[in-house]
Amino acid sequence: MENTFNADNAEDLQSQIEEVEALSSIYGDEWCVIDEASRIFCIQISNDMGDAKLTACLQVILPADYPSAAPPIYQINASWLRGLERVTLANSLEEIYVENVGESILYLWVEKIREFLMEKPQRAGAEEDVDNNEDNDNDELPDFRTLKMNTENVHLFMNHESDEEVPPVKHGSIITDRRSTFQPHLAPVVTPRQVKMVLDKLYENKKIASATHNIYAYRIYCEDKQSFLQDCEDDGETAAGGRLLHLLQILDVWNVMVVVSRWYGGILLGPDRFKHINNCARGVLVQEGYTSSAEEAAKLGGKGKKTRSKKSK
Repeated sequence: MENTFNADNAEDLQSQIEEVEALSSIYGDEWCVIDEASRIFCIQISNDMGDAKLTACLQVILPADYPSAAPPIYQINASWLRGLERVTLANSLEEIYVENVGESILYLWVEKIREFLMEKPQRAGAEEDVDNNEDNDNDELPDFRTLKMNTENVHLFMNHESDEEVPPVKHGSIITDRRSTFQPHLAPVVTPRQVKMVLDKLYENKKIASATHNIYAYRIYCEDKQSFLQDCEDDGETAAGGRLLHLLQILDVWNVMVVVSRWYGGILLGPDRFKHINNCARGVLVQEGYTSSAEEAAKLGGKGKKTRSKKSK
């Protein structure tokens, strides 16, 4: 989705051009222009600690009204960045934006991420990537498909003083295979702010917070735009979030968020892990009435036919 600029955004565009030029000069080859017209950029960030080196890729889209009235839309790709660590880093970036509203902040963000990498214990690189042998198919590379999907998601920096209540979270049946455990969680959501609230609530549970991966996807129907607001997160399990979102799409459900926690058991599962993640998600959607079971769908006119419950409306 391309950003469009008019006369009112001329000052913002000039600020962006100057900021990009400065960042390119500072970071050299680490800074990359993905799509200048759409204002999409990325930068590789590392802690430069030899054998314990950690890297992260920060991808950003600069909205037409950045920096005067909106933050950059961003995504961080790093297989080691999961759970509470991802939330902590996201909160740090949000604080920087709030403290510098109206100013260019990309340099501050990059250096905050670098500082985060430097402070991360050196042993983390070895300990947290235990099961990444399953996922070494370039999982550090940017997923620009997902990034572009996020252009509608200005929810990255929502008002924390909102009166919205935390949606009720339901938990589904556990699947265990070769010592790996999968458990789904579901919550009704109608605003992006509620998505963050659900994640915060789940991470209050120490067991869920300690999961190797917490993969999630959500779909929200926007009646005014007659379109869907949707997004997903792999949380280190490469491609799992996209597959989960695709499941929500083919089941034709919305105003719902599904999170699947996986505790890795030390034995590689290969493609079976994706099967378990989607089966978990499908199970909790059936459990909470968002879609029919295979048997019910067959009775309603064919195994592939799905019905939409009142909850999904």
